[in-house]
Amino acid sequence: MKNTEAKVGAFIVVCAAVLAVTVYFVSKAEFRGKETPYRMHLRNAGGLEPGTAVLFGGISVGRVTSVRPDPADLARIEISLGVKQGTPINARSIGKVSSITLLGNPVVFVTTGSNDAPRLTPGAVIPSQESISMDDLERKVTALTDTAQTTLTSVNSDVNNIAADARRVLANLHNLTGRANQEHVAAILSNTDRTVAQLSSKVDPTFDNVNQTVSNVNRTITVLRQPILSDLTELNGTLQAVHGVASNVQSILLENKEDIDYSLENVRMTTDNLNDFTRTIKEEPWSLVRIRQPEDRRVPQEKRK
Repeated sequence: MKNTEAKVGAFIVVCAAVLAVTVYFVSKAEFRGKETPYRMHLRNAGGLEPGTAVLFGGISVGRVTSVRPDPADLARIEISLGVKQGTPINARSIGKVSSITLLGNPVVFVTTGSNDAPRLTPGAVIPSQESISMDDLERKVTALTDTAQTTLTSVNSDVNNIAADARRVLANLHNLTGRANQEHVAAILSNTDRTVAQLSSKVDPTFDNVNQTVSNVNRTITVLRQPILSDLTELNGTLQAVHGVASNVQSILLENKEDIDYSLENVRMTTDNLNDFTRTIKEEPWSLVRIRQPEDRRVPQEKRK
């Protein structure tokens, strides 16, 4: 009886183990069959190893399959990733080494990029961004501490100089506000008050005269305004009449343009005739008396011996 129970128990244990192993390998094979490979290149892998989780926008989508020096550039590390199919990794996604908590294990974090960017093909390289290591952070903090110490030393010396200058300024102000200077300022203010009072007695009549002058000018302008307006009205009427006369003269000239042109042409011809007549009188004055021109006088010739 006991042997039978032992055999049944062993059979059940073996069947459970076989079932668990089968489920594990089947799920693992199914998961691997749906992975899409990608790569990343970093100068510092930050402790990554195969099996490290890959997060896309904070969602677990795969794992690191291998970490090795890049055969094309031994100065950087090539990280191979296996990501679930359908993960929208695009050209603007950025991969980097990060951690979920401050002291947690490293993970590969891939940003979501942009919906308009083209999707990366399987095997493509995801653009990467170097993460700051603890050594780099420590070096930067040390450099910042040294710089801060130098700055504090310089500021301390500057503050001491400023404090000394401030003490000197306060001493000078104390001297300026001493009793002697206060009495002197009081005397100056008293003289200023007397001067203002004297000027006020002289300025008031001047203001009265100015006001009276302005009033006289206003009255004069009021008296002259109406005659000037009347003259301007008459001048406007005269200008309108002159404009009407000019318009009539222009219309008359346009209507008699041909006659005027003919008269001017006759005057021109008469002027030309008078010029010809005057020139003839000057050259042949005898033509006024004689009808025919006398014969030319002959030059007497000497007789030959």
